[in-house]
Amino acid sequence: MSVLKFKKRDEEVNAVSSVKTYKKWKILIVDDEVEVHNVTKRVLKNFDFEENGLEFISAYSGKECLEQLKTHTDIAIILLDVVMETDDAGLNTARAIRQELNNKMVRIVLRTGQPGSAPETDVIKNYDINDYKEKTELTTQKLYTTVMTSLRSFRDLQTIQQNRIGLEKIIESSRNLLTFNSAKLFSEGVLTQILAILKRSPSSVLFNAGDAFIAHKVAGGYQLVVMTGCYTQQTSESILTPDVCQLLDETLFCRENLYKQNVFVGYMETSQGEHCLIYLPGCATIDTTDRKLLDVFMSNITVMYENLLLNSEIINTQKEIIERLGEVVEYRSHDTARHVYRVAQVSYILAHALGFNEQECEMIRMASPMHDVGKVSTPDAILLKSGKLTDEEFAIIKEHAQIGYEIMGKSDREIFKTAAIIAHEHHEKWDGTGYPRGLKGDEIHLYGRITAIADVFDALSQKRVYKEPWPLERILELIKEEKGRHFDPRIVDLFFENLDEILEAIKEPS
Repeated sequence: MSVLKFKKRDEEVNAVSSVKTYKKWKILIVDDEVEVHNVTKRVLKNFDFEENGLEFISAYSGKECLEQLKTHTDIAIILLDVVMETDDAGLNTARAIRQELNNKMVRIVLRTGQPGSAPETDVIKNYDINDYKEKTELTTQKLYTTVMTSLRSFRDLQTIQQNRIGLEKIIESSRNLLTFNSAKLFSEGVLTQILAILKRSPSSVLFNAGDAFIAHKVAGGYQLVVMTGCYTQQTSESILTPDVCQLLDETLFCRENLYKQNVFVGYMETSQGEHCLIYLPGCATIDTTDRKLLDVFMSNITVMYENLLLNSEIINTQKEIIERLGEVVEYRSHDTARHVYRVAQVSYILAHALGFNEQECEMIRMASPMHDVGKVSTPDAILLKSGKLTDEEFAIIKEHAQIGYEIMGKSDREIFKTAAIIAHEHHEKWDGTGYPRGLKGDEIHLYGRITAIADVFDALSQKRVYKEPWPLERILELIKEEKGRHFDPRIVDLFFENLDEILEAIKEPS
């Protein structure tokens, strides 16, 4: 609780001010004496570490300290008094920081004016602190040294942490190579790891953000794949400026990593000749060690990246085959092939509205075009008949649901299993009057319930051999009338809640 007084010394320590500060190191001063705050700030006002100065935050009790740590999660050092509202307030606060807040990163420097109340040996042994100083022994030089060594320790811990995060993301991507978002997840992990190698993590105090992007070389230019930091708020045109494209072009020409104009451009090339570029601006001079690390890292991830692209190509091929199979039925019945596309889009939106994860939503979008695949067995005389069907003809039409299920259900692939469910159950009705099995309510799989409303909505809006297109108002009125009869009431509600998005998604291209 006693006021901090620095001893006189012959020579003050000169700290070089930062020429360019991206983000200052945060120092939390915790002491119930205002003068301690003032003196500390005055002594360290010209301090810099790695060309970045200090930002001071004040707290006057243990409770205020914990509140500040919750608000400022990137505080580097806490200069913590022992005796404040109670004789052991500082010690209790140190324990709470480590155990309750689970903050293992921040460096805690305990400062006390009453060493007898908190003996150094006992405190160092029983509390997870990083330094112990008596206020009477602290000269300007010693405070400078304490802060400098603590910041180095904090910086190194951050580097280790970001390396771990990057490695975890890449391992997670390896574990999920067959998921739909694997390529994006892998790319995010690559960026995190590179940022960590350069001591430039997105949460680092050294930079405002981990500004970076990954781009693929495509015909006529570049396609952005993943963006972080400021780039997430920008358009492709504003990111891919002539100067940026010139650096990307130069990297492609040299076919190796580029270090130029405070920019790092990482280069990857697959065996199929596809080029991937990783662009990180704002890099200070990268030393030889970091360059070697980056070169090795980029070389090692190229094989994995190629596997991811191959997996993406397999998924896209599988998706296109299913879409084309779905279109076969539409062409036979002289209906527009855009029907299966629109059913897929509406099904995807409704699946999202129901809370399915992105992978399952995408699976439904890919599988729903196969809802009428069983009609390949329906004779043209029935399928193309413009007049009313007889009871016998309608019975034959209804067989397509079972036939579609049998065609798709023979595969062990997840996407074909999903398509089998949709083909089998999209003509079932909520009240049990549908076909082929007369399922009722929740007995009908959600996939079937989703596709049912998507199929009816689009079929009524289009011209068929047996009818003219209905106006939107009439279709919407029918869907309302069939709520709880044909359609799941909850899905009907979600349909109308998302109607604007649905209408935009199925809008015909101009």
